[in-house]
Amino acid sequence: MSKERENKTNYRIHSGDSIGEVRIADEVVAIIAGLAATEVEGVAAMNGNITNELVSKLGMKNLSKGVKVEVGPESVSVDLAITLEYGCSIPKTSETVQEKVKLAIENMTGLSVSEVNVRIAGVNV
Repeated sequence: MSKERENKTNYRIHSGDSIGEVRIADEVVAIIAGLAATEVEGVAAMNGNITNELVSKLGMKNLSKGVKVEVGPESVSVDLAITLEYGCSIPKTSETVQEKVKLAIENMTGLSVSEVNVRIAGVNV
């Protein structure tokens, strides 16, 4: 199976014996990362920028809020901004988030994850 970058928002996966092709949008990778992160105990929410906050207020659900994904030719880099529950261990929760996000992306897309950077943007009291 070979992988190649098609454009800024799609990643095309080829298979020599397949009947077609599969294209994965960067937004899909970001959604997978956001969902995996919120499944970790101690993560209260994902944090986004002001644009994401306005979109949320207008009633549109943005599952990739607080996630920045860069898909390169060989690997994926993920940056997350999260709010943690008060009282949880920041190092332990952050490490669990990194592991879950990496596994989710690799298992669902077949892409290799080079790094998962976690930024603690707040604490939910």
